[in-house]
Amino acid sequence: MMALPFYVQGAWFLGALLFILGLKGMSSPATARRGIVWAGYGMLIAIAATFLIPGLKNIALMALALVIGAAAAWISGKKVKMTDMPQMVAIYNGMGGGAAAAIAAIEFAKGDAHSTIVTTLAVLGALIGAVSFTGSCVAYAKLQGLMKKAFRLPAQNVVNVVLALAAIALGVTMIVLAPAKPELIFLFFAVALLLGVIVTLPIGGADMPVVISLFNAFTGLAVGFEGYVLGNPALIIAGIVVGAAGTLLTQLMAKAMNRPISNILFTPMVASGAGEAIEGTMKELSGLDAAAMMRYASKVIIVPGYGMAVAHAQHKVW
Repeated sequence: MMALPFYVQGAWFLGALLFILGLKGMSSPATARRGIVWAGYGMLIAIAATFLIPGLKNIALMALALVIGAAAAWISGKKVKMTDMPQMVAIYNGMGGGAAAAIAAIEFAKGDAHSTIVTTLAVLGALIGAVSFTGSCVAYAKLQGLMKKAFRLPAQNVVNVVLALAAIALGVTMIVLAPAKPELIFLFFAVALLLGVIVTLPIGGADMPVVISLFNAFTGLAVGFEGYVLGNPALIIAGIVVGAAGTLLTQLMAKAMNRPISNILFTPMVASGAGEAIEGTMKELSGLDAAAMMRYASKVIIVPGYGMAVAHAQHKVW
């Protein structure tokens, strides 16, 4: 691989730095909006620098893809409701995993000779990215209401393990026989994509936020691996940061639900038994009563949640 110009690598490094600062800003509600803007500028710089690589081919196709993708994101971002934000995150995250898997597929299809380490990372990125892609698509379908219920296969966990072992075995075979034949590459991706679907199908809506966060971590790892394959430091840094942040968020969410991640993936919650009897009393308040209480209170704490999103009150509260 030829050495890239200093200005390209410098721009990529600046973009990666903005990714990190943006993620740091998202850790607090006070700076979250600023963090998203910083990360957006980082992505813009990284994309612009890519077009400055000497000898770059297919520039027209790249520009067309950027226009289509940006238009779709702009329109969907403007129209999406706050209550539909989880499924938007899921499908966007899936696109990232799918892009990482597609990069690996193109590298495999080229048939170029690579070192064992590079080939191994390409296979890992392809496997993780493919699982994240189809799993995120299933998560989107569930949250959007396109898939009304969870589907659990007989011996579900056994099927999961068999598919995972088959995908790993095919990946190892691709590494040993590199460059792999097209039939082997196709079979590997087919099993990996199927694995993402089968793993996600039985998971219910209550556990879906944790699963989306986990797939987000998968996407970050896949992007980081493919960044190494392409020799792109911006992808490596961004992928590692997203993967680490997604993993930590997944652990925190699972801990908050008092359930291990393995339990969420392999033992989904199902409704059982009668509900507990409701005890205590409830005092109903009107809007005027609530306004009077807030008027004379010394301190008011507002916890944003689903109700605020339904009422479209987040901008008013802010």
